[in-house]
Amino acid sequence: MCQHHMISFVDPLVTNYTVVDFRNKATALIEDIFARDKIPIVVGGTNYYIEALLWKVLVSTKPQEMDTEKVTDRKVELEKEDGHALHKRLSQVDPEMAAKLHPHDKRKVARSLQVFEETGISHSEFLHRQHSEEGGGPLGGPLKFPNLCILWLHADQTVLDERLDKRVDDMLAAGLLDELRDFHRRYNQKKVAENRQDYQHGIFQSIGFKEFHEYLVTEGKCTPETSNQLLKKGIESLKQVTKRYARKQNRWVKNRFLNRPGPSVPPVYGLEVSDVSKWEESVLEPALEIVQSFIQGHKPLAAPVKMPCNEMENKRSYHMCDLCDRIIIGDREWAAHIKSKSHLHQLKKRRRLDSDAVTAIENQSISPDCDKELKEKGSPEQNEKELKSSV
Repeated sequence: MCQHHMISFVDPLVTNYTVVDFRNKATALIEDIFARDKIPIVVGGTNYYIEALLWKVLVSTKPQEMDTEKVTDRKVELEKEDGHALHKRLSQVDPEMAAKLHPHDKRKVARSLQVFEETGISHSEFLHRQHSEEGGGPLGGPLKFPNLCILWLHADQTVLDERLDKRVDDMLAAGLLDELRDFHRRYNQKKVAENRQDYQHGIFQSIGFKEFHEYLVTEGKCTPETSNQLLKKGIESLKQVTKRYARKQNRWVKNRFLNRPGPSVPPVYGLEVSDVSKWEESVLEPALEIVQSFIQGHKPLAAPVKMPCNEMENKRSYHMCDLCDRIIIGDREWAAHIKSKSHLHQLKKRRRLDSDAVTAIENQSISPDCDKELKEKGSPEQNEKELKSSV
């Protein structure tokens, strides 16, 4: 059996454990494994964390020997403020980063402000320095480890959705509700009673707990029928969120790994896992051959996944829709917005108002002489009355 690391090693009440902490601890473990002439295998999950581990993409705002709690607490404090006010402050100290972030994205806006406040250097400047390093690119700095190999297990979307639904059912059959009740009682019940529950930080933001909030806080305080309805609602929500998260992770692989611009892009080998009855020939054997080839310095028989990349698309472009009073970030998002029903409705409304305004201006533009002539001639009804009278 291979030795596993970093499982159940953070206390559930710790809310200030960040991706930087993960990167630091995982990097130390990887270096130790290499020092023992072993091969580390990173398994995930959360591709954002994997990217932060493989590439130089993060910005450390404090020396590692200092307490990281103050660093994270500052970001949390900033997140409590109004999003538009935060964005305005960021536009004053780092206009380049502010133009890339939506005012509603308080986490990223607060993070950029935190970087500037604690270092005196703008977040965008840090990123420019990373990109300009040898091996860097538009998405970050260079790779931190040579000779990387990425194995991407993917499945047909319909098969994956069914598999994820069954996974939730299996978790429930294995005692998920008892685990949730125990976790709620030990770590969450007091927070809820004191009205200071936070589902945005720490383990409480993870999928599988907050979806059952209504069920857990009302269990034993409502009718069995209501409790059962809330339980079904939580189960359905968990299934939907899980499938949505799986789609997000696949998009991350495509956008940040497969389509990553620059020289520091390791090969990504796709392994089709839709039919588990073909696991040996479709997954296990090809994976072993790929890894063995890399160890021996040979080119694997399998070809890495290649995807067409739209180099003209800017995912951080800034667009302001005056009609809808909205800020849109990204070319693709802007193209979708101008075709949306809400935008077309506002466009139709504006055109109608413009048409009414033009009509009003035309009515007001009638000359005084013409108006006098009309008065002298009188209205058609008045002329008709005068004609009848004369007859």
